[in-house]
Amino acid sequence: MSTAVIGLGLIGGSLLRALAAAGHDVVGYDADPATREAARAAGFRVAGTVREAIRGTELTALAVPLTVLPEVIAEMAGHDGLVTDVTSVKGPVRDLMTDFRFVGGHPMAGRETSGFAASKAGLFTGCAWVLCLEPHGTDLADWLSLAGLFTSMGARVVPVTATEHDTAVAQISHVPHLFAAALATQLVANPLAGTLAAGSFRDGTRVAATRPELTAAMCGGNGSAVRRELHRLIGDLQRLEEHLAAADPTSALVPYLSLASQARGAWPPAPGTPEKVPADVGALLELGRAGGWVTSVNDTDLAGMRPETDLFLS
Repeated sequence: MSTAVIGLGLIGGSLLRALAAAGHDVVGYDADPATREAARAAGFRVAGTVREAIRGTELTALAVPLTVLPEVIAEMAGHDGLVTDVTSVKGPVRDLMTDFRFVGGHPMAGRETSGFAASKAGLFTGCAWVLCLEPHGTDLADWLSLAGLFTSMGARVVPVTATEHDTAVAQISHVPHLFAAALATQLVANPLAGTLAAGSFRDGTRVAATRPELTAAMCGGNGSAVRRELHRLIGDLQRLEEHLAAADPTSALVPYLSLASQARGAWPPAPGTPEKVPADVGALLELGRAGGWVTSVNDTDLAGMRPETDLFLS
């Protein structure tokens, strides 16, 4: 498949590498001249403009920040190839791409480091790769084409709507980034805390090292869902504060902490028995909502794999 990757940071650069390693004809582009030169030096074909990169390609993957997308889209006017993206917010991107053959995507494969130098071809192996499937807005053939491409690269494709995606990532990515930032700032005025901090602080604040502009863009772009989930988290913390004020705080805390321990112990979900899922929008969305994923595409059938816990819910 001839592909253009627009934006060669961590995700875009890794996608460029992965596609080339899989034998696809791929060209990259980045607005930063130094990044373009780094990609050329690594042996990749790099265009000088967006228009040059997408000319004649079957697929264009947009790997630029949400704030830059309108500018890139303007340069793509009239392009009739399939377009996907890797942006961490899906609703706003869907609304921007109404004039294109578009399937929104989001590989859950980020790292706290960024830039082309941090990219690697194996970044997506085993990762969950969201492909948005809107009941009345996504061409199923285009969706299947991308699902086949990304599963062939080792990703687990998760079919959901843009709204469902944005709510979920607010819970497990965007709010955790903000919470990690709040924890990390405790070091600013307390050098003793920095000396004593160990494993729990390291694990809880890892993503606070993410480039601030990236965290701000993804949280701001998903502002409605992030505010809602942040409010819910604040409510949970307030209830924990009430437990600490109880006559027996230890006993009061145990039920909540037990539930959290069980949930964390069951994560990540383990693959269960592979199932055949028809190439049907409703069946695919049901799979995604149940926590399942697609591991391969075979003609008009999809080989789905559900977590074992979800088999009990079926």
